[in-house]
Amino acid sequence: MSPHVERPADGPGLVVESVPYARGLAAVALTVAAGGDDDPPGRHGMAHLVEHLMFPRSETYETHETYKTHEAYEGGVSADDAPDSHVVRVEGAGGVCNAETHRDHTVFHTTVPASMLDDVLAWEARRLREFAPSAEAIRTETAVIAEEIRGTAGSRIWDTVLASVVPGARDSFGTASELARTKREEALAFFGRHYTADRMVLSIVGDVDTAAVAAKANALFAGVRLASDGTATAPPPRSALPATDPAWPATDPASLPLTTSVPAAADGVALGHRLPDPVTSRSAYLAHVVLAEVLARSHFPRLVRRDPRFTAAGMSCGLYGQWLASAAPDVVLVRMRCARGVGAAEAVDAWRDVLRAVAGAPVDADAHRRAVNSLLVAAHRQEDSLVARAVGQGRAALLFGGHPATPAAELAAVTPLQVADAARALLAAPPTVTELVGGPR
Repeated sequence: MSPHVERPADGPGLVVESVPYARGLAAVALTVAAGGDDDPPGRHGMAHLVEHLMFPRSETYETHETYKTHEAYEGGVSADDAPDSHVVRVEGAGGVCNAETHRDHTVFHTTVPASMLDDVLAWEARRLREFAPSAEAIRTETAVIAEEIRGTAGSRIWDTVLASVVPGARDSFGTASELARTKREEALAFFGRHYTADRMVLSIVGDVDTAAVAAKANALFAGVRLASDGTATAPPPRSALPATDPAWPATDPASLPLTTSVPAAADGVALGHRLPDPVTSRSAYLAHVVLAEVLARSHFPRLVRRDPRFTAAGMSCGLYGQWLASAAPDVVLVRMRCARGVGAAEAVDAWRDVLRAVAGAPVDADAHRRAVNSLLVAAHRQEDSLVARAVGQGRAALLFGGHPATPAAELAAVTPLQVADAARALLAAPPTVTELVGGPR
């Protein structure tokens, strides 16, 4: 059955899908077109902070060492949660809730017994209508986020490559020193500007009657959050990717666009490319995803076996390896672990040799089939997760211009020739280069 999709005049966009395997469960995702790219100047992480503040709780908490952030709610309710907090209500209903802030959106998701769905929708609408964090809550959550930031040292490679491929782009976690100066009125202003009905999609997936759930959701969310000044604030047009840099001779070390160096587990090189746009160049985007799987299954293992200069190699599509998790300009990251003394120029030349082996002709049919089948299995397994399906439906409606929420059919349509085209596109555009510096020797 196709999902029920609509855009009410006075509420968020709505997607409701009944799935036969839900067995008494339902998942709700509220996707908001506000992410790290919308952070105000001097307040890197504001979108992340507002995500935290959407989980109101007791103001009595004082030491965050044992504080349960929203990322850990599945572990149980904290003693410091207020009796009527959102988390206590959800977990009291036998459900779980969580949230994620990305560069171009924030998504809040909840899974509960379907019998509790009406209540959960009411609670979701309630926290939108009653968003009013105290100064104490802001201090607490900025401290929690500072701890999160300190725990994300392993993401520095990704963040460095993103900034080199998409100038000006930053992660969505934030900068602790900037967030520590946040005033209550700044959080309220961000919420008032971005958490508006025309910038939201509510997606509901599970063991549900689509017509009845749609009617209930429309009634509960009618009139939720006008803009703070009463005007519409629809998501701005997505920016186009910058023009590709001129080609440079890969064998000339002096011409390597070395970005910087970052600490890593072992010496190596990280190479960054731009991914095609996931909306306007969807088939090319997915061809890069298939190319990464083809290389992981054959070409990279062959390189490591035959060339002692390299001990590991891999390619990932999408920031932090999450493809189709964002519609913002995104990255291909290639990591090559190198033997001591192997320089960036050698790594780039080896990478281009790998690409040439694929770009010269359509990918071998058997290799292509195995790669696509592996991706299809992963896509179908994700479809079996109600919350992943609900999140995917929200992203599809809000970010991806109506493309299917799950890419299984589109992946199956990617041809060997398109994979070769993806390799040729990467050959034509030089990568950014980041040196990975291993620990003490």
